[in-house]
Amino acid sequence: MSRKEKKIKKPGRGKWSVIYIFAFIAAFGLGLASRSIIGAFTNQYKVDWSDEIGTMYTDLEYGDKDANKYDLYLPADSSKPAYGLVVYLHPGGFTTGDKSGDIEMLQWLCARGYVAAGINYTLRDEAHPEASVYSQSMEIKDAVPVVVAEAERRGYHIDVMAMAGGSAGHCLAMLYAYRDADDAPVPVKMVFGGVGPSCFYPEDWGCYGLDQGTPEALEAAAGLFGIMAGKEITPDMFGTPAYDEAMKDISAMLWVDDNTVPSLLAYGAYDKVQGFGASVKLDAALTAYNVPHDYIVFEHSGHGLQNDSKMAKLYSEKIEEYLNTYMPVK
Repeated sequence: MSRKEKKIKKPGRGKWSVIYIFAFIAAFGLGLASRSIIGAFTNQYKVDWSDEIGTMYTDLEYGDKDANKYDLYLPADSSKPAYGLVVYLHPGGFTTGDKSGDIEMLQWLCARGYVAAGINYTLRDEAHPEASVYSQSMEIKDAVPVVVAEAERRGYHIDVMAMAGGSAGHCLAMLYAYRDADDAPVPVKMVFGGVGPSCFYPEDWGCYGLDQGTPEALEAAAGLFGIMAGKEITPDMFGTPAYDEAMKDISAMLWVDDNTVPSLLAYGAYDKVQGFGASVKLDAALTAYNVPHDYIVFEHSGHGLQNDSKMAKLYSEKIEEYLNTYMPVK
């Protein structure tokens, strides 16, 4: 056998793209699909739920698709002239998860006097290969006015709102708060969440080797980010204005400006599921525009924010601080 015949054939560019995309989806699917970021490290957000605290309405519809459902939590005290709404979006890597996984957080928000809502969105799976981060974000955009209208119909006037979530849900929450706030039915006052992707540059996604700069890595990055954006991305677009324009619809960081709402962010320095470098860019953008924000880095943690108890306590305290400051209960 010749030396040439002994060589192991390396995967082609198309195969590299498939490998990286599969790794990304698998990692996200094994992430925080069934629990909120906060619920993973504290019991502070558990309440003894009862009719004295509020009422929970499940699987209300906001659209025609199977996943277009939401849960609504209404405080027992319905006598106030106005209420703040907090929407908390579930994690799961855009491929798994359900609003029911955040029941503790939603009940806790309701117990504090907020109207709270968990919203499902069409997941990218075998049944819905067309789903993308963009299509999911547009479903959330369609859902919010329906949630507000339903609360109003039940006697709870909504005058302000906040967006929040974990992982994929945090990404979608930021997109609504930064990209869609001008179209919101009531003013968006703040956003909080953890480990959500905020932009998509290969150099920030070393967790999948997309930062290597090789033709294979760039091809894989183009394939992965194209799937997330729901449009064709080619390697030659990286580093050009055309790439930013193509990816802006799903890149919260690219929407940051003088009008961006106060933001509370938590990220793990050893995140192997989404690009930690993207969060550094987000922090820099918020700082450049003087947006009130806290960027809390869990220096010893990965995607689950599991190894930094002091930072977990700080993040929990900051959630209450932000709610009290930017959306106090009346």
